[in-house]
This record gives sequence, C-alpha cells and structure tokens, in this order.
Amino acid sequence: MEFAIIRAGYGRSVSQTDAKFVQHYNGASVVGMPVGAYWYSYAESVEDARAEAKACIEVLGNRKFSLPIYYDVEEPSILGKGKDFVSECIRMFCDELERAGYFAGFYTSKSVLERLVHDEIRERYACWLAFWSDKDTYEGQHGMWQYSDKGRVNGINGDVDMDEMYVDYPSIIVNGGYNNYPEKPDSSDGADDANGADDLETRLRNIERRLDALEQGRK
Repeated sequence: MEFAIIRAGYGRSVSQTDAKFVQHYNGASVVGMPVGAYWYSYAESVEDARAEAKACIEVLGNRKFSLPIYYDVEEPSILGKGKDFVSECIRMFCDELERAGYFAGFYTSKSVLERLVHDEIRERYACWLAFWSDKDTYEGQHGMWQYSDKGRVNGINGDVDMDEMYVDYPSIIVNGGYNNYPEKPDSSDGADDANGADDLETRLRNIERRLDALEQGRK
C-alpha cells in the first residue's frame, strides 16, 4: 500500500465527519504514507457545495496532506440535476478549497465524467477517475485512476478500492506549500520586495505547479 485517500466526511455539516477519519489519518501519517482526503457530496444546490467545502476545510484543520483533497460526486440525486449543476458544484467546492490553500480536485466515474462534467472543469481541476477495468481507456486529463473496488490490504477487513497515481502530487503539493505545508522559499529570490513582487512570484510559481500537475495527468 503506497498511498491512501481517506474519507473526511460528507454533506454540509462538520457533525458529518467520518467517524474513523482521525484514526485513518494518524495511521497513514505515522508510517510516512502519502495521504489525501475526500468529501462525499449530497448537494442540493450550488450553495450547498460551498457549505460542503467549508465543512470539509474545518474538518481537515491544520493536518497536512501530500495528496489532493477531492470532492466525491456520485450521488444519483446530484447527477440527476444535469451537466451544468454537476459542473458548477465541482467548481464551487474546488474554488473554496483553493482559496483556503488546498490543492483540490474531484472524484467521479468515467461515464459521469464524459456525460456530466463540462470540458473546462475536466481540464481545470485534479481528476480522480473511477473506472473498474484492467485498462485505463479514458484519454482526458486525470492524475489518478481507481481501477478496482475489490482489492485486499493486510490489516483491513473486506474489500478496498485500488488506485494508480500518474502525477507526482507529493512533490507538487509539498514544494508548493499547499494543504497546510509551509511555502518553501525560493533560493533565487533576493531581498523582500515592499511592493509585493515576491507575493506575485509565489502565486505565479503555484500556478505553474498546478499546470504541471494537469500536464502530468494527460496521457
């Protein structure tokens, strides 16, 4: 087991934190395993997606995650509202996470991705693709592929999801200062610029890192 993405919670309230979130996070962290998290959506409106993002951020706290934070979009009631609704919920959640300093993405199935997610959303955010098969045939941008829900891992009872990661998220996230990691100083920088040039350079470097992650996710 090389990495883990654990459920932080679901819905609009902090009270809906996954009961084993802290236990699973601590277990992965203590052995130095790269870890990410996901938040399962039950949004009935785009504003619900914002509320879910805020709840997720509060639950994550100051914990560090070297993999993205994903918005899990698979609930039938959400998918039934159509492409515009699904896409705007993803955008709202991910933008809220990004404003809080997280490297955000979304999780959904290949069929949903192809039918119900607008192209600009597919290309804009980290994508964790669920497609249970022995071959990944999706040609669009995606940094992670969930290829089975029938895996087995020592120490865990029952089936577990199995994934393959295409993007070096830990390097991008840790070096970029996302997900509660401190921003690493650039040794090429000179003295602090009172006019904010250093802040601009930092933002540009972070944009470049996000673009690099998306490029790595293109097959």
